[in-house]
Amino acid sequence: MSDFDGKIVLITGSATGLGAAMAIGAAKRGAKAVILNCTKSLKEAEATADEVRKASAEVSIAQGDVSDDEACRTVAAAAAKHGRLDALVNNAGTTKQVPNHGDLDGLSKDDFLRIYAVNVVGPFQMIRACRPLLEQSGRGAVLNISSIAGVKGIGSSVAYAASKGALNTMTLSLARALAPKIRVNALCPGFIDTRWFMDAFGEDLTARIRENVAKTTPLQAASKPEDIADAGLFFVSDASRHVTGETLLVDAGLHLAGQPRA
Repeated sequence: MSDFDGKIVLITGSATGLGAAMAIGAAKRGAKAVILNCTKSLKEAEATADEVRKASAEVSIAQGDVSDDEACRTVAAAAAKHGRLDALVNNAGTTKQVPNHGDLDGLSKDDFLRIYAVNVVGPFQMIRACRPLLEQSGRGAVLNISSIAGVKGIGSSVAYAASKGALNTMTLSLARALAPKIRVNALCPGFIDTRWFMDAFGEDLTARIRENVAKTTPLQAASKPEDIADAGLFFVSDASRHVTGETLLVDAGLHLAGQPRA
């Protein structure tokens, strides 16, 4: 496939997981340059950069926490040398693990503020910083990586689910406000088999969650980053040139089955 021929793509939170899979996927589909972003995972980002280079795309790494507006502008500046930006993927995210949503004492005001700062304010700041470059492209596309949590009110914590719901609403607002020069869509994955779950729950519990997801979802699948990346790449390719303001669940049917339990 060559549907990214010559495109300049910036993906936040792209050292590992879904962000890395999308970066490598865009390179394999012909992207001219991919800008990776991470906050701390520089070693992993370098490994992803190597894979992007193997696919014959230029690559650069821009460190920065998207909750910091100045950092967002610095990350956007890494794309400015190309004179335009064709696609921005807001993938960076954070949470706090309080899976019992009835445990209201498990979350503090500061927890909410940090989660919203990364998951909602961060994408807004990145879009604002990249807007001139996206408009310069003439075919700019933004993809916000949301979650089934923002649709079903499930997931790692009430604060996380609420932040993803806010991101979905912001996607609608900005799709309307930034048209016709920039398209804005959101992707809502369910379970993704990444290091994120391993770091949060450990190997044994993650294996049980993975098994439960495969049994519970209608498609009997526990999604890997590459499974979700293909849908995400559609939204920032010309194949979706008439699509904006959409929120797509890509979860192997998890939303039909309810929340799996370990």
